[in-house]
Amino acid sequence: MHLLGPLLLGSILLEYLAFSDSNKWGFKHPDTLYAWEGACVWIPCIYKIPAPQKLMDNLTVYQNYTFDKESKEFLGRILYQKKKSEAKEVSQAGVKFLGNSNSNCTLSINPVQAQDNGLLGLRMTSGTAKWMEEIALNISKTAPPPRIQLPPEIQESREVSVTCLLNFSCPGYEIKLKWSLNGLPQPNSVTSTSLTTTAIFTRSTLTFEPQSADDGKNLTCQLWNDTEVGSPLSQETVQLDVKHTPKLTVRPTEATVTVGSSVTLTCEIISSNPEPTNIRWLKDQTPVGGLGMLQREQKTLTLTLSQVTKKMNGSYYCEAYNDLGPGKSQVILQVYYAPEPSEVKISPLPAEEGGTVVLTCQSPANPPPTNYIWYHNKIEMPRRTSMVFQIPNVLLTDAGNYSCLAENSLGRGLIGKETELDIQYSPKEVTTVIQNPIPIREGDNVTLSCRYTSSNPNVTQYKWRPQGSWNELEPGVLMIQKVAWNAEPFACAACNQWCSWAPSVSLHVQYAPRGVKVLPASPHPEIHSGHRVLLQCIFSSSSPTDVRFFWKKNGIFLGEGKELSFDSISPEDAGNYNCLVNNSIGQSMSEAWMLQVLYAPRKLWVSLSPKDGVIEGKEAVLTCESDANPPISRYNWFDWNNKNLHQYNQMLILNPVKVQHSGAYWCQGANRLGEGQSPPSTLTVYYSAETISRRVALGVVLCLVVLLLAFWGVKLQRSWKRIQSQQELQENSSGQSFFVRNKKVRRTPLAEGPHSLGCYNPVMEDTISYATLRFPVGNTDTPRIGDARNSEAQRPSLSRDNTVTYSVVQKPQVGDYENVTPDAPEDEGIHYSELVHLGVGERPLVQDTVEYVTLKH
Repeated sequence: MHLLGPLLLGSILLEYLAFSDSNKWGFKHPDTLYAWEGACVWIPCIYKIPAPQKLMDNLTVYQNYTFDKESKEFLGRILYQKKKSEAKEVSQAGVKFLGNSNSNCTLSINPVQAQDNGLLGLRMTSGTAKWMEEIALNISKTAPPPRIQLPPEIQESREVSVTCLLNFSCPGYEIKLKWSLNGLPQPNSVTSTSLTTTAIFTRSTLTFEPQSADDGKNLTCQLWNDTEVGSPLSQETVQLDVKHTPKLTVRPTEATVTVGSSVTLTCEIISSNPEPTNIRWLKDQTPVGGLGMLQREQKTLTLTLSQVTKKMNGSYYCEAYNDLGPGKSQVILQVYYAPEPSEVKISPLPAEEGGTVVLTCQSPANPPPTNYIWYHNKIEMPRRTSMVFQIPNVLLTDAGNYSCLAENSLGRGLIGKETELDIQYSPKEVTTVIQNPIPIREGDNVTLSCRYTSSNPNVTQYKWRPQGSWNELEPGVLMIQKVAWNAEPFACAACNQWCSWAPSVSLHVQYAPRGVKVLPASPHPEIHSGHRVLLQCIFSSSSPTDVRFFWKKNGIFLGEGKELSFDSISPEDAGNYNCLVNNSIGQSMSEAWMLQVLYAPRKLWVSLSPKDGVIEGKEAVLTCESDANPPISRYNWFDWNNKNLHQYNQMLILNPVKVQHSGAYWCQGANRLGEGQSPPSTLTVYYSAETISRRVALGVVLCLVVLLLAFWGVKLQRSWKRIQSQQELQENSSGQSFFVRNKKVRRTPLAEGPHSLGCYNPVMEDTISYATLRFPVGNTDTPRIGDARNSEAQRPSLSRDNTVTYSVVQKPQVGDYENVTPDAPEDEGIHYSELVHLGVGERPLVQDTVEYVTLKH
């Protein structure tokens, strides 16, 4: 309850907000507060000042105040006073103001006295606004009793909740509400409190399931203080009105009578709320009418049964009704009589031989029989005196008719009809019979039959094992078509409800040897050339066991014998070996066993592709062929100079091949057992058509060059000879006369200078060569000019030397000197001028000089 302070303040704040829109003074608080002397009063209160944003200035709390009309003031005992002008509050002992200046006016008086009973007046002022609020206090000398609130109706076995309410709650004074039912405490209660401006109370709720026995009992709620010392402060008690169906009692609860006697049953209603409306007797849910009489004053009903029969044995019920439903009570009536004629029940029936059989003697009697007598085929069975006896391992001799007789305290019964014990069993002495003549060979058809001596019930089917696609010719007769060499033993079963299996019989099938294989017996894990090798021929089974052995290699017969030996194995001995084993039934051959002989490389040779030579630029493939086991793991190639080519594959690929690759090649191969080498093989590389064409063209060009050089040589030689002959003529001339011969038409050349002759073509594209020949002139020599067409040649010489200019001009075929087209085509090649000195006198001993000038543009 110490948490009520914050909760109360929150509740007061919400209520204040609810009416804060009023324009007048507003208050909310309980109208009347209840307490007793020594307790306390907690007054939750909220208020509202009419003027907005105003605070309370003064507060005075009066007890039982009055209003003086003359002074227009309130008079009375002041419990609490607070003024704005005074900092100190004035209050009586135990009176506390817990509010504030704007909305909360909560008060607390602890402890409260009986003289505090009456009215409290709260005088408030705020500025010019004033208000007096009245609160009633109901203070008694002792605590008031709580109030118990019951639901409208209480029924048995239905959960109900009852409340105990006290209009009091104060955080400074703790109380408790406790429940009791007929003086027994009831702990299953829940307590709650309320401390708001609208309701102040403490409430306890008790939840329980009342029974019919609680009807009329006192339910009490007590008020205790928190110390629970002494007696309760107050209490309230109510009487429970529990509605329930009628509660009955019967006499006797069990009745035992003999057949033919009488019995009376009495039923009494001990309680019912509301009163019962009907009462009756029933047997096995069937009403028994006309035999009872209802006495409503005593609320009893009797039932008298005279001349009781065994059919009246059973359960009787007394049943009474009210508005809520029926109430019941039971009486068991046992009617005694002697055993009736008996009957034997056998389980299971029919019985199985070797199983357990239970026989039960059924003879209705009351009291139950205490002794039994058993008969087998009308003969009394000794030491069989119980209702049930058991045959744990039933035999065929136990079959027959059984009957029994029962006894109780009233006498011995009669023997009823007999019951037959039928013992069933599986077929006896089942056998499997082979109907074929012996011996049986692999692939024969075999017929088997299944036979037995007796069966109960009769045989309905036959079973065979092993299971397979056998052909059953008729029930109990089986044909095995093309029997296998390894046929398992066969057994049959004759079946009724159970199956009996015959012992298995073996067919003893004869067959050719099976599991033939070659077994090498070599001391070495690998067979190398030169090792000793032994092959053995083995087989897994044969019937009959008398056999012969033969050997084949690659399908060719080798000889007879169980073993095949090689003193020194060679590669030629490698191949697929089979051994054959035969008997009188047939012959079997083993799977081929491959004999691998390991040896170093041998018979190496180089194959060429293409083999007849290759044209340069194509691809040549040289393959190192070998005979080795295991295969060669490393190759090496060499050329005709025994040069290692550092090629380590089986194939040497030359692409593109060149003429320079022509020559002998050989290879070397090695495995883990050794190495070998091949003889040389010659690779021939031919020139291609393009190469031949290029070389023929080069030869033709060289021939043309040689011919041209020879031509120019001959021509130069002739020119040289001509020049020599001219020089000789000049040397032999004695005069100063000249004869100039020009082999082509020439135009007058420009004057080069004194004593010079020449020609010039400014548009020439090729080479122009000039040569000036000077001859010394003697006193007696008369200069002569060799070309009469040149007008400048007739001018007198400025020196004594006669000068002749030679020019060699080579021009293109188009155009002419000074852009003049010649009348006749000029010769191409070298044009030259010749000067013939025809002087008759002797030439002076001055050295002739020739000057050459070459102009290129």
